[in-house]
Amino acid sequence: MIYFLALIPATGLTIAGYFVLFLSNRSEGAFRAFGKYLGFWAFTLAGLVLLGAIFAAAHGGHHHCMGEGWMHGRSDAPPYFPGPREERPATPQAPTTRPSPAPPSEAPSSPR
Repeated sequence: MIYFLALIPATGLTIAGYFVLFLSNRSEGAFRAFGKYLGFWAFTLAGLVLLGAIFAAAHGGHHHCMGEGWMHGRSDAPPYFPGPREERPATPQAPTTRPSPAPPSEAPSSPR
């Protein structure tokens, strides 16, 4: 459907391009060169409108950003809006094992 909607401005740009080229052939000097460039620019814009419509129609309305999984919606990055957070205990729990006591340090030997 978007392809058919793009035909309207592309047709208008094509008609405007032919009209400008027709008038530029009847003029002289700098207006002739400017008219040629302007006419070809109108044709270029009409082609870009059609190419954009074809690309949009082929894309199928899927909008993916680079970080959200370019190819088929796959991504290793976490989602922007994760689900509900995990329940965390209100008070921290004490560790179940106690660390072993440090070995007794050697007493310094007496000077001789």
